Amino acid sequence: MQGVGWIAAIIIGIFAGWVAEKILRRNDGLLMNLAAGLIGGLLGKWLIVDLMGFNYGGWIASAIAAIIGAVVLLFIWGLIFRRRA
Repeated sequence: MQGVGWIAAIIIGIFAGWVAEKILRRNDGLLMNLAAGLIGGLLGKWLIVDLMGFNYGGWIASAIAAIIGAVVLLFIWGLIFRRRA
């Protein structure tokens, strides 16, 4: 996440993981939200900056990138580790 500090990255990560969880209608808990948001932030940065060539900075753009990355990450996670009812 570009242009934000460590504490802001953690806050954005928790928020992004929570939003991704709500979008995908899952209930994974706070730690999974944090992990999905932080890893999703890195994934989102890679997708947006490195792959597509767009440059961004600040809270809002970092949150959007982290949400996109977290949704992709949780979607792939769900495909790999399907829960059986």
